Amino acid sequence: MWNDMKIQDIAFIITLLSLIYKRSPKWTVVFGIVSLLLSIPLFTLWVFFTAERLTWYAAGFFLLAIIFFLLNARKYRGN
Repeated sequence: MWNDMKIQDIAFIITLLSLIYKRSPKWTVVFGIVSLLLSIPLFTLWVFFTAERLTWYAAGFFLLAIIFFLLNARKYRGN
């Protein structure tokens, strides 16, 4: 697992940890959209490995944003 890590994996982990620390669903969605926008030119250049990883990262960012939204809604609802 650790032998297959690329520079984009390390950048994703650092970004993900900083977003978890910040707990901002808006920034998490922004990073998900940026990941998708960065993957589009890579797909057109046939760089499928990195482009596919970026789409998976976007899915991870969106999932984290959903978790943050649910936690915020639960906090404001009083439960």
